[in-house]
Amino acid sequence: MMAGVAKTSLEKLPARLERSLPLWEIASVVTSCLIAEWAVFVFIGRNRLIMAVPIGLALALMLYSHRERGESLRDIGLRVDNFLVSCRLLLLPTALAVILIVTFGWFTSHGDFGAPWRWRFVALPLWALFQQYVLNGFINRRAQMALGPGPKSIALLAIAFSVLHLPSPLLALLTLVAGATWGFVYQRAPNLYALALSHSAVSLTLALTISPYWLNGLRVGFKYFG
Repeated sequence: MMAGVAKTSLEKLPARLERSLPLWEIASVVTSCLIAEWAVFVFIGRNRLIMAVPIGLALALMLYSHRERGESLRDIGLRVDNFLVSCRLLLLPTALAVILIVTFGWFTSHGDFGAPWRWRFVALPLWALFQQYVLNGFINRRAQMALGPGPKSIALLAIAFSVLHLPSPLLALLTLVAGATWGFVYQRAPNLYALALSHSAVSLTLALTISPYWLNGLRVGFKYFG
């Protein structure tokens, strides 16, 4: 599938550049997210419109890249034909993650789960779908173009996902493992809807059962410090 999307202007690139370009695309998107998480808050403040600039540029790059490579919505994983296959692959690791998180939350909070329900959690599946699109629909595919399917490309996307959740040590560790798991499943059954459901289940469990002492309200970047 990966080899079948290159019938565009990108096929004219030298082979070496064709392999390195996806890595530069990944670096650009990750850097834009880091700028939004860190530099915007440090130097400009919490203006959401300003924050949207680096994110918007990253999104524009991703959409342009899809267009140039001839990738369809189905190619990136917005499809339903393999939804159940992906769900079956995700069922065990998602259930195990939820059990471990609840167990950790129970013992560290002495059975007092502190975080209340918030209505913003209703939008969590959409946010999870967007993150899975960036992580797998774009970064995973570009990593495979550069490094091939398998451990190397999965490790790259897992590290990128973890870096974007610094400086929270526990959240960085959790996203490293989760990113590798989701990347593994995506390479076998690329379905962003199933991944978003798994992502939502794990994130909601984290938010409702883990004390803010451990995850600081799931804050990342400069927001982590206040």
